Amino acid sequence: MPTYPHRLTTEVHSHMKRLNPVPSDLDIAQAAELKPIADIAASLGLGADDLEAFGKYKAKVHLDVIERLKDRPSGKYIDMTAITPTPLGEGKTTTTVGLTQGLGVLGKNAICCIRQPSQGPTFGIKGGAAGGGYSQVIPMEDFNLHLTGDIHAITAAHDLVAAAVDARILHESEVASPQVMFDRLCPPDKAGKRTFSASMLRRLQKLGIDKTDPEELTPKERERFAMLDIDPNTITWNRVIDVSDRFLRRIQIGLGPEEKGKTRYTGYDITVASEIMAILALTTSLADMRERIGRAVVGTSRSGEAVTIEDLGVAGAATVLMKDAIMPNLMQTLEGQPAFVHAGPFANIAHGNSSILADQIALKLADYVVTESGFGADIGMEKFLDIKCRYSGLVPDAVVLVATVRALKMHGGGPRVVAGKPLAFEYTEENLPLLEAGCANLVAHIENVRRFGLPMVVAINQFKTDTPAEIELIRQKAVEAGAEDAVPTNHWAEGGDGAVMLAEAVVKACEKPSNFQFLYPLDWSIKKKIEAIATEIYGAESVSYAPEAEAKIELYTRLGFDKLPICMAKTHLSLSHDPTLKGRPRGYVFPIRDIRASVGAGFLYPLCGEMRTMPGLPTRPVFYDIDIDLETGRVIGLS
Repeated sequence: MPTYPHRLTTEVHSHMKRLNPVPSDLDIAQAAELKPIADIAASLGLGADDLEAFGKYKAKVHLDVIERLKDRPSGKYIDMTAITPTPLGEGKTTTTVGLTQGLGVLGKNAICCIRQPSQGPTFGIKGGAAGGGYSQVIPMEDFNLHLTGDIHAITAAHDLVAAAVDARILHESEVASPQVMFDRLCPPDKAGKRTFSASMLRRLQKLGIDKTDPEELTPKERERFAMLDIDPNTITWNRVIDVSDRFLRRIQIGLGPEEKGKTRYTGYDITVASEIMAILALTTSLADMRERIGRAVVGTSRSGEAVTIEDLGVAGAATVLMKDAIMPNLMQTLEGQPAFVHAGPFANIAHGNSSILADQIALKLADYVVTESGFGADIGMEKFLDIKCRYSGLVPDAVVLVATVRALKMHGGGPRVVAGKPLAFEYTEENLPLLEAGCANLVAHIENVRRFGLPMVVAINQFKTDTPAEIELIRQKAVEAGAEDAVPTNHWAEGGDGAVMLAEAVVKACEKPSNFQFLYPLDWSIKKKIEAIATEIYGAESVSYAPEAEAKIELYTRLGFDKLPICMAKTHLSLSHDPTLKGRPRGYVFPIRDIRASVGAGFLYPLCGEMRTMPGLPTRPVFYDIDIDLETGRVIGLS
């Protein structure tokens, strides 16, 4: 296995003066001395031919690296997850970076793999997502903004498909007969010869028509081929944009005079909610991405058949727009470890994990790979294990569960935690009874990790108001519930030095025997898979289905989608479907109001409440603080 000199960590580590109080994330990031990305790549054994450079400090890594390194043994694979968080988050990304830095302090070759953030929260209410304090991925500005343009590529590919849907409906409505539509799709050239495009041949194969010469098709076959007959009421493919714009949630299109009255209501989602984003995260090769984009379903025909992007003839063009985005982005931590930043699927609607490709490459380049899954273990980790690992074939060696005193007190019945408002005194003063009551949530998540047969460590992300007695109480509860260890970590203020104890515990956990198993087999029915997640992971007593959900179960079973894994769309603020139910809810009915299909990405997603796929801007967005220093050209105010 390749090695890189430990000096790459210690050089940066030794001259970075840590300040107390800790400055803003942006000030820390801009004070860091970045290494050229070529040096970071060289430390992994990658050369110039393996990279597509984007300036001096970030690059894409070519996918042929996977084939070249396929015979190397893989490093240890660690998933970073968390308890049910407060609206403030519990520092999961910061802990991911901190653990990677802590492994570096121990002399281990480590890489972290994290998602690229959307510009929606960056300019809205949350701010950036590059970690924080002295555990960040840098350049922080690039990480949180355009990076290498992947999200823009997804936007372009997704909206090309949306345009193709409405154009096809319009043009089919204009023709006098299916033969006219066939003639328009396959016009004769100057020599009078008709040909099928590659995408058309794929559609013919789907229809079971084993012919390659357009002239050989019968009139009935020509009709089946040419007429998609999309039912506008079934279209599920919205437009997307990477901005929080609540006024685009529902719009009416087709109001122009040339659209001939083909109006319909649709809407915009934020780009990270696009199925193409989920496809990017779950794909394993360029060919696999082409297939996944092609089989994504945009709606159904009036006869009830699924209409795919391949049927529209636009799958190849959408893949072309994604040909660079498929390559993972290489960056670095504040202490010089490599970091892959790739894909950013929603953790509610989609599976909320960075890309399989980044993990695959990282595992061949390092001894330890720390990959982060979104939100709590009930959402991101369950989807990481039951969806991402299923498609990647990778098996994690250990799980790290991030917990905070603050979140556990909230789960114990503490006052409401609201972003932007000061914390109540219960969260800043020692309160062991409140904390002990909240540890029920911690125990539930530990038991869920153990249900998958994996060793795990609890990382207690420490705040300055936490007391030794509170830390010890969490440690006791965690170990009693089955954690290998539970250790406090102070990487936000101390970087890798503050995560050494955590790194040591994780190294030990990775050597423990495991018995990994999925929660459910794919051949179970849709309902049986849903009920396994709801009862075993969320603690529900039973599941109820609205009529819309029952109808979708029948439809998806008929269409053959019932063998896909399940990707629950629910709140991240509770183990249940109800964000107000804290701690460890039990004995409740888990409601499924509808089910939707991301066939290209490869999952069904039941809707368990109102899921927003387009955020709105708050009264005082963080974009008020973001500007540019006109003398230096530096970004200011990014948080």
